[in-house]
Amino acid sequence: MTRKLSRHPAQVQHASSHPASRRTAPGTAGIHSRRGFLATLGVAAMPAAFVGSLGGTLGGLLTSTLSLFATPAHAQTVAGIKKKGTINVGMLIDFPPYGTTNAQAQPDGYDADVAKLLAKDLGVKLNIMPVTGPNRIPYLLSGKVDVLVASLAITPERAKQVQFSKPYAAATILLLGKTGAPIKSAADLKGVRVSVARASTQDMAVTKTAPEGTEIRRFDDDASAMQALLTGQVDAIGCSVTVANAIRQRAPGQFEPKFNLLQQAMGIAMRPNQPELLAAVNDFVTRNTTNGELNKLYRKWLETDLPKME
Repeated sequence: MTRKLSRHPAQVQHASSHPASRRTAPGTAGIHSRRGFLATLGVAAMPAAFVGSLGGTLGGLLTSTLSLFATPAHAQTVAGIKKKGTINVGMLIDFPPYGTTNAQAQPDGYDADVAKLLAKDLGVKLNIMPVTGPNRIPYLLSGKVDVLVASLAITPERAKQVQFSKPYAAATILLLGKTGAPIKSAADLKGVRVSVARASTQDMAVTKTAPEGTEIRRFDDDASAMQALLTGQVDAIGCSVTVANAIRQRAPGQFEPKFNLLQQAMGIAMRPNQPELLAAVNDFVTRNTTNGELNKLYRKWLETDLPKME
């Protein structure tokens, strides 16, 4: 008996470079976007790098598991990148304003502008490759990208897998309250109604710092928590700088930042044991922090000054 072989080749599904929908209906278990993937794991979507980066146990597990399948790439030098003439940069495109796409469906945002500045500094062409939260580090370790400018929070766990540059950005979670309200620190939150997105980084930060007597009201997402503030259901909100700016635009003069709850630095990531490339990228970050170029880009996208980072 002979087996009949199909004349039709097996279909191969290629990873799409187009961003998945950035808004997922509550309860939808989408896995085609970074947030949708996290939602299937029961993690609430958040607008700051903390959750997207998942620096804790879950993030480490996901990244470590995927990294097992990454074939180690050879070390790079600055001369090697210049000889190649192109630098491949991995970047999130579903994490505005750090990473997003423009009207022409091209990568855009703060990270994209930093990547452009880095390529210009090296004198090479830029090729931005969209990545996701879970596959960022595997893409880097396997050599699919040369560096990551991908809102990657610097954590001890990740520092065991990649080498980080000096911080080029930071994600800040703050408390926004009514203008003039006597709130200067967490100690002043007793008796104050504070909205947060449930199970978010801001939820954890407020819960950790607020004294007994603080009324923490948890909502399904940032939009609902923001609406609660705008309609007077709460007195303050724990949120990202991006959400805070959106609130202040909708209600000019009514709300002001009270104090920062949490700040986490982000670094440009490279493969381990590349001291020359690390030195060059650190020099790039230092020079463009000192001359104000990074602050200019940060203000362009986040409408606030680049936080001071060590």
